[in-house]
Amino acid sequence: MHEMVFYLAAVWMTVLLAVMVATVILVRSTASRILALDTLTLVLVALLALYAAAERSPYYLDAALIVALLAFLGTVAAALYHGERRIF
Repeated sequence: MHEMVFYLAAVWMTVLLAVMVATVILVRSTASRILALDTLTLVLVALLALYAAAERSPYYLDAALIVALLAFLGTVAAALYHGERRIF
């Protein structure tokens, strides 16, 4: 039962990842592109956490934490640049 839930979650996250990549490529406005890219990184973090649970290895959680922190900083910088045309 647990394997089926894991595979279902992995497939669902992979589909979400593909949809977010397509959204980043196809969307026209900058604000929507920033939001889609942030969502893409959050799905990637979820995939890393799911893989960490499957492998029972904490190293993937460390990588997920680093990716989440970098994505947060990148989103804040991109939003500030989009809103005020300067980063800081």
